[in-house]
Amino acid sequence: MAGLEGVEQPRGHGRVAAARWSPAVEDERALKAIELFGNPAETEVSLPSRPESAATARRLAQVVVLRHWGLTPKMTEDAVLLVSELVGNAVRHTGARAFGLRMRRRRGWIRVEVRDPSRGLPCLMPVQELDISGRGLFLVDKLSDRWGVDLLPRGKTTWFEMRVADR
Repeated sequence: MAGLEGVEQPRGHGRVAAARWSPAVEDERALKAIELFGNPAETEVSLPSRPESAATARRLAQVVVLRHWGLTPKMTEDAVLLVSELVGNAVRHTGARAFGLRMRRRRGWIRVEVRDPSRGLPCLMPVQELDISGRGLFLVDKLSDRWGVDLLPRGKTTWFEMRVADR
């Protein structure tokens, strides 16, 4: 957990997990998300502005980065985390009914965009070691190579880019 390095976390001894993560199950869910919502690498995908949409956006990002683009598991993990952060901000702070997710790849880069109808700008806040919230843009700033916000006539697009090694 971020900010709790070296602090032992409680263990659920004697409890059985209700469901275990499985790559096959997650791939199936990711492919189903592509079927239901579309491929954000081909066109902007519209998702409802609800907390559960973060899971859908993560699945879409996972299948695009790992399966369609064939990038590394580490790149996939970082991109999925940052997608989750941008989506969380759009859901939590904009009051929108829906947001758009778009993913692009060009030589040496990937770009992920989250578009929403709010013109309110996100703010990178200083983060303290024990903070339990407010780390979203801090993570985007640290894990991406660049990020920003483009104001639109009706809303904004918050984006990040990451360098990738082309084969």
